[in-house]
Amino acid sequence: MKFTARVLPGVAALAVALGLAGCSPSNSTAGSSTTTTRANVTTTSASSSTTSGSTTSSTAAGLVTCLPNQLTAEAGMSNGAAGTIEMTITMTNTSTVTCTMDGYAGMQLLSASGASLPTNVVRGGGMGFTNPAAGQPAALVTLAPNRSAAFSLSYEDVPVGTATSCPTSAKSEITPPNDTGFLIIAFQADACGGGTIHVSPVYANSAG
Repeated sequence: MKFTARVLPGVAALAVALGLAGCSPSNSTAGSSTTTTRANVTTTSASSSTTSGSTTSSTAAGLVTCLPNQLTAEAGMSNGAAGTIEMTITMTNTSTVTCTMDGYAGMQLLSASGASLPTNVVRGGGMGFTNPAAGQPAALVTLAPNRSAAFSLSYEDVPVGTATSCPTSAKSEITPPNDTGFLIIAFQADACGGGTIHVSPVYANSAG
């Protein structure tokens, strides 16, 4: 006597579906991302907060933003009174092409070993700027080869509150406006108030 097994259509379809599911590869993928931040740098503005990180931005005239590898930078002599110190940072275009700057430079104070020190860069609202150009609104500065731009900075070197001293830097990173790369220059300052430094917009350096 023969027996013939009958498989109901619904059961057969379910079995096929389960078999295909067991054989199909997974569609999930594993990924990772790395985020780099600098915890002790703060940049504020008296009017608004902006973030800019482009290193390839172009101007209406077809010129490009000055990049760190096109520049040299140096700090000028400091002067001040009543606990407020003023300095000027000059950035010179050492490349063979014209480039531009517009806005505010960034800073990060460093120790002699290169370790980061607390730094709070305040855009605008400078204290004791003696150069009239430092008080003007941000404007486009075009740098032909060997020409330079500058920005003024000021800070207080008198401890406030319960502080008895302020960290003294030996160097500083200088980030050109609208860039993320930087130069490192010799820069000795004992900026109090958590490393608070007021900076002006960049302006054309009349001396170069």
